[in-house]
Amino acid sequence: MNPLLQDFNTAPFSKIETKHYKPAIKKSIEIAKAEIDAIVQNTDAPTFENTTVALDFSGDKLSRITSIFFNLNSAETNDEIQKIAQEVSPWLSEFSNDITLNEELFKRVKSVFDDKENLDLTPEQKTLLDKQYKGFARNGANLNDADKTKLREIDAKLSKLSLQFGENVLAETNAFEMHLTNEEDVAGLPESVKEAASQQAKEQDKEGYIFTLQYPSYIPFLTYADNRELRKEMAIAAGKKAFQDNKFNNEKIVLEIVNLRQQRANLLGYKTHAHFVLEERMAISPEKVIDFSNNLLTKAKPAAKKEFENLEKFAKNLDGIDQLQKWDGAYYSEKLKKELFDLDQEILKPYFKLENVIDGVFEIANRLYDLNFKEVFNIDKYHEDVKTYNVTDNKGNFISVFYADYHPRKGKRNGAWMTSYKSQYIKNGVNERPHVSIVCNFTKPTATKPSLLTFNEVTTLFHEFGHALHGMLANTTYNSLSGTSVSWDFVELPSQVLENWCYEKEALKLFAKHYETGEIIPMKYVEKIKESASFHEGMQTLRQLSFGLLDMKWHSENPSAIKSIKEFENIAFGDTKLYPDVLDNAMSTSFSHIFQGGYAAGYYSYKWAEVLDADAFEYFLEKGIFSKEVATKFKENILSKGGTEKPMELYKRFRGKEPKPDALLKRAGLV
Repeated sequence: MNPLLQDFNTAPFSKIETKHYKPAIKKSIEIAKAEIDAIVQNTDAPTFENTTVALDFSGDKLSRITSIFFNLNSAETNDEIQKIAQEVSPWLSEFSNDITLNEELFKRVKSVFDDKENLDLTPEQKTLLDKQYKGFARNGANLNDADKTKLREIDAKLSKLSLQFGENVLAETNAFEMHLTNEEDVAGLPESVKEAASQQAKEQDKEGYIFTLQYPSYIPFLTYADNRELRKEMAIAAGKKAFQDNKFNNEKIVLEIVNLRQQRANLLGYKTHAHFVLEERMAISPEKVIDFSNNLLTKAKPAAKKEFENLEKFAKNLDGIDQLQKWDGAYYSEKLKKELFDLDQEILKPYFKLENVIDGVFEIANRLYDLNFKEVFNIDKYHEDVKTYNVTDNKGNFISVFYADYHPRKGKRNGAWMTSYKSQYIKNGVNERPHVSIVCNFTKPTATKPSLLTFNEVTTLFHEFGHALHGMLANTTYNSLSGTSVSWDFVELPSQVLENWCYEKEALKLFAKHYETGEIIPMKYVEKIKESASFHEGMQTLRQLSFGLLDMKWHSENPSAIKSIKEFENIAFGDTKLYPDVLDNAMSTSFSHIFQGGYAAGYYSYKWAEVLDADAFEYFLEKGIFSKEVATKFKENILSKGGTEKPMELYKRFRGKEPKPDALLKRAGLV
């Protein structure tokens, strides 16, 4: 019996073997095709119910199975799973094309769409119909047969290439390690970092310390290691991931991906991939994104240059360094920050024991949105590290299942993300509640210490939990409009807004307690955290804008003449460059957000959402950070509404007006 093909509520992880995936995906594609055929062959005239709604609910089994499979391909992968991913991805592209290029199906969808003025539809129903029609039109339904075939070929190639890209990055991340046995080489590193590196060495039966390109190892090394040559070695290794002369090189793949995306956009009648993508976003066009970015750049660049000059001066006075390099930035920033604010990340860490931070974010969710989290042990999980919770509201109603997976492993990709195993929707009068998950890479507990987070990791946890709230509090009828199924430049609002609570006294005293003494974080540290929040904000803003502008340059121009990724990047980074270039490093070959994740022509949305989040949080500050009035408005107009209406309409209903960048510039200390 294939557990994936049985009916299940929570994912049956312990029963699933790798051999189950392919047959289950194949079978669920057949089931989904039969559901589509039933819509097409219906002899009744097309209606909103028998066509639009039926189509939205089709493929449910397939999406449940593929969400399990692809989530594990990110969080708990191995060679076998990666091989299956390469095989099944083209099947799924093909199936997706089978739907959007199905002429008879499109005729029915178009017939309902053309009649929409005569139908008495709710705003959510209108959005669903509109989204569905555009889903066909924007994906080739109006093309001739030859072009439809071409589109299928492009989509199949793209799905394989982006998987290959991600596998290469993971392989390169895992391939590098720095083995140090000399105590002098680890000078400057905090005890907790050394302990983790020593544990890593012991696991491999080696003496000394092992450092890797996994973030909990790599970031502290660059921030604290006194040995400049070793920092350089580490930084260069990270910067040349998939940009080396070996089988994991991604240069060809990047060029293939951008050219295929351009061809696809042209085929569909768009000037570039960015024009295609942005038509359905809040930003609407590449021109608007580039204007938005350049506008922020004008404000941030003078501040960034000044910050950089001060940092360079500081490094020269301290260590006689004439030219600041990329591997010096984090190290001297940390030292300068310590001098200016007398704030050492290591002094803060004992106040941020992982379990306490989790309790804190739960308590904040309770005060704002009446949510309660109870850890349960009867829900199947894919790794022993995963924690599982039942989420209820104050009246005892079941809201969501919540999974949390906090520590790095060999089979887990870097970074942090939120995902889901089951969407929320209402069918046959039953409100099906969602199953939501967050995945992070925080330092593991050691023999002598629990998992203690840097302040940066605390904000990461809040960020992903903000996404999770968007998923958990979803309350829409149709699953394709539920939770985080919103326009991409709106999706970061719930996550980024929640980070603001990490800087507020009232919130910190709920969870920032010393793990040994129970002492609440001293308010002088809280003041320093707030003061230092805008430290080097000019440089940080420039860095974010540089990534967004690189993404836009890849996707808003015709890439066919690009031969060298390195030369292309040097041009793209022209206006945002502070550090000297490193010849054997490139960003794009490991820029997973845009070549493996969904951020192509969308990386700007982090900054875009920052404007929204600063503006939204200002409203909380006016009324109090635990204001039930503002929290209820945010829950009812943003968190529960998913993508049921245009984001700007939802935002204005919450805030009473359109957002302005003033709050962000003020918070960042740029005005």
